[in-house]
Amino acid sequence: MTDPEYMDRAEAALAAIEQSCDRINDATEADIDNQRVGGMITLTFPNRSQLIINLQKPLHEIWLAARSGGYHYRHDGTAWVDTKTGEEFFGNLSREATLQAGQPLLFTA
Repeated sequence: MTDPEYMDRAEAALAAIEQSCDRINDATEADIDNQRVGGMITLTFPNRSQLIINLQKPLHEIWLAARSGGYHYRHDGTAWVDTKTGEEFFGNLSREATLQAGQPLLFTA
């Protein structure tokens, strides 16, 4: 993947995260605060726990930092997948957000 292709896909993923937060906040009591600074989004939950998503441009990856650990994702041509487990990014983000919010939350691409 070229640098411009990576940036297009990565920016689309960050935009989808922001849109999912807006949708979740409108439809639930989750009250997720999302702040974006450049290639990083911090999701803060009412219990003050956080998820941090940031772009790793030199590696063409997206990283997710959660209570359960750190995850690295590369685009496989179809989706962002974990470099160790092969799990899909938005599924993992939904799982981690659900754990931290204490209610079912769904993030979508």
